Amino acid sequence: MKNKIDVAIEYYTKQGNEILNKVNAKTNITADELIKYGEEMAVIEYKLTALEVAKES
Repeated sequence: MKNKIDVAIEYYTKQGNEILNKVNAKTNITADELIKYGEEMAVIEYKLTALEVAKES
């Protein structure tokens, strides 16, 4: 059985990839949308970083 941290890392990695796919699929993205997606990605990256640090401990 996978470690809970590994499962969480997979989940947030998938969430980040979904956001990137949304952004890349749009041909006419607005500045507001770009900012919103950027903020969501920042939160996900923060969580991934924290999980990686926890995994190493």
